[in-house]
This record gives sequence, structure tokens and C-alpha cells, in this order.
Amino acid sequence: MKILLTGSQGQVGWELARTLLPLGEVVAANRDQADLSDLDGLRRSIRSIKPDIIVNAAAYTAVDKAETDQEQAFLINGQASGVLAEEASICGALLIHYSTDYVFDGSKTGAYLEGDQTNPLNVYGQSKLAGEQAIQASTADFLILRTTWVYAARGNNFVKSILRLAQEREELNIVADQIGAPTWARLIAESTAHILRQAQQERQQGGFKSGIYNLTSTGETSWHGFAEKIIELAKQQDGLPIKTQRVNPIPTSAYPLPATRPANSRLSTQRLQKHYQLALPSWETALQLCMDEIFSSKP
Repeated sequence: MKILLTGSQGQVGWELARTLLPLGEVVAANRDQADLSDLDGLRRSIRSIKPDIIVNAAAYTAVDKAETDQEQAFLINGQASGVLAEEASICGALLIHYSTDYVFDGSKTGAYLEGDQTNPLNVYGQSKLAGEQAIQASTADFLILRTTWVYAARGNNFVKSILRLAQEREELNIVADQIGAPTWARLIAESTAHILRQAQQERQQGGFKSGIYNLTSTGETSWHGFAEKIIELAKQQDGLPIKTQRVNPIPTSAYPLPATRPANSRLSTQRLQKHYQLALPSWETALQLCMDEIFSSKP
């Protein structure tokens, strides 16, 4: 089985390049090999590789920049997703695609279900929704996995930023009125591998159904609560010079950004857990494991 993985150098892509290896031959493509901003080149690459599975971990993820770079965001997140789906249909491949809580406006009281009404508040969310719709309009077999607040031991993310700031400042001000589930990139990758195994079996047996599933850690917190937990775990490390003594909760209005964020980013994972028999860990457990990795790699 041949698996084409796009975005192999990203946070989720780096983990996928390793967790997918037991499933078959993984063609881990970087931007030079599968550039989602070059639609014709993307088509040629897929037709040359002839994959059985396409896992699309590439995306335009600069949420605030997207507000003034709409054409590029929609090209990569919207149009390219449609091309991937079209080419998957042509070669008979299963398409795995990642989306986001930002397709919702955050006005719901509880956790969002897969079928809830979408209403993105920013260009990034609009472009990711356009990608979802393009895939759904295709004849490809697909699974769209929506996730939230992704972090990893590598790359630029909230965990790495808080660890850096905690060694520089005695006091931090962190938004406390946005709620979600921080999700480790490795959890996404390992869950994807499990899902792929079952999905391929279902396809072979004629019982596969395309659809959208929410994939996040369980539990919920605010960015403020997330930051406090990161610093709490960091203080348990010997020799790590943590200066931060206070993490102050602030409203979103006190930290204005170009792109509006949803206040509620909670996604229900019950559908995924039931269908794929997945036991998803709490966000605290996953964070501990990720930080263990970060600190174990330090000299």
C-alpha cells in the first residue's frame, strides 16, 4: 500500500511520517514535491505517485495573515483540497484531510457535533470550510478530521511559546475566555493510523462511508488554563529557570488580533470514539507526554 503524505515537515506531518510507516510505503512529500499552491503540479505529482491513500497534512495555517492574504489561503486550503479529492477519486485512493474548529463561530453553549451549522468568523476558517465543501462535493472516498489547538514538541506553537516566555518574564497575561481542547500532534497522527487501518478494511469489505469526524483530546480548558498547566509542569523540571510567578487571565478584547477567534472551540469526539473504538486521552495527559519529550531532548 502506497501512502502519499503532504505537509510532511509540519507539526502533524512530522509525526505522521513516522506513525504511518507500519501501514505501507510512505511517500513523505514536502512543499517541493507537493506544492498545494501549484494545482497543476499537484495533479502531476499525484498521478506520478499513484497512491492508495492520500493524507493531507499540508495547509495554510497563518490565521492572522490570512485576513490580508485571502487568495493564497483559499488556494491552498480550498482549491487544492478539491484537487486532492478529484485526484483521489481518479486513482481510487482514500483521502484523509484535516480541518479545524474555526469552521464554527463559537456561539454554541456545548461541544460542537460534526453536523452542526458552520459559520467561520475569519478567513482561515472560511478557507478551511471551502476545502471541506470541495472534498464533500467530489466522488472520492474521504475522511475529514477536525481538530483544535494543535501543539507538538517541534515547530512553533503555544506550548513552545509559553515555555520561552516563562523563562523571560515574571508575569504573563493570557486569554481566559476562549475554551477548547489542546491536542498533541502525535495523538492526531497515531489516531490517524488507527483510523486508516479500519477505514481500509471497511473499503475492502464494501462498508466504508465517507464523513467528518472530530479528533481532539478530551476535556477542556482556556488558553489561560493551558498556560498555567504548561508552567506547572515546567517548574517540575530540575534546572529549568522559570521566572513566571503569575499568569493573569485576560479577556479576548484585551489582546486584539487581526482574525476573530471563536469563544467556544469544544468539539465532541463521541462519534469518532464510538465508530473507531478509540480511547482518546485527556489534554492534561497528552501535554505531560509531549513535555516529557521536550525535556528529555534537552542537554
